[in-house]
Formats: sequence, structure tokens, C-alpha cells
Amino acid sequence: MKQRIYIDTSVIGGCFDMEFEEWSNRLFDDFKSGKRIAVISDVTLDELSDAPKRVQDNFKTIPDHFMEILVSDSDSRNLADLYLKEGAVSGKFYEDALHIAISTINQVNVLASWNFKHIVNLDRIRLYNAVNLKNGFSMLEIRTPREILKFEEDED
Repeated sequence: MKQRIYIDTSVIGGCFDMEFEEWSNRLFDDFKSGKRIAVISDVTLDELSDAPKRVQDNFKTIPDHFMEILVSDSDSRNLADLYLKEGAVSGKFYEDALHIAISTINQVNVLASWNFKHIVNLDRIRLYNAVNLKNGFSMLEIRTPREILKFEEDED
């Protein structure tokens, strides 16, 4: 079964950022070739609507049959609220909590992000996963695209 990777807008925009472009574009190549499935949500689509046109256009290069679109629902909103209640992230960054919750509930293989402040942050990852475990959900792998792809390089 192909790896399902939830990507937030930082990964999509990272294709045009000197610091992140190599790894974001390599991950996009995997999505375009069907090696992996790109998983996004209605939250991601909403955030993309404010992104520059080149970012939106690049996102559209992923074939529909190699993409899965998830929808936030009451379960994911409730879990995101629990992350806020437990202090994993503040209400100002609710959408970040919602990305984590949607990924958790839909059991993606890994969430990829370049958001080091609110998502790919060891202390926050521990808090997100503590809330997950306390509420009967699995732990969620949260990594940068570089970490996801680097592991494979090391296997070769």
C-alpha cells in the first residue's frame, strides 16, 4: 500500500523557498509519479486560496488519482479543541491543530510540514500525541519532507 502523506501549505509553498525547495519538490515528484499519495484537507484548500498563483498552479500538478482530500468534521474539530485545551497550541493557530486532528483521525502515515513553530516541534508533537493517546487515537508521525525522504536515501 502506498504511503499516505498529509501535506500542509508550508510544504506546497516550500517548492518555491530556497531553504525547502529541494525536499518539497522531491516529495511532489513522488506524488506526481504515484509513488506516494498526497493527502490534503478542506483546511489546506482554504489556505491555498490565499497563496500566490504559482503555488496554486504547482499544487494542481499532482494528478487527482494520486491525491486524497479529507474534510474536517465534528470529530476532527473536537480533537483540535482538545489540543488547544491541553496547551499543545494556542487558539490563534487553530488551523494547525486542525491539520493534526484531521491527519490523526484519518490515520495518515505521516504529516509533512515545514512549520517548525506549531507543528514540527518536538515538544508540541509530544503534546499532540499525548492528547491522541489519552483519547483513544494512535500517535501521529510528524516530519519534514527532508526527514521523510532522507530516511529512504539512507536505505539505498
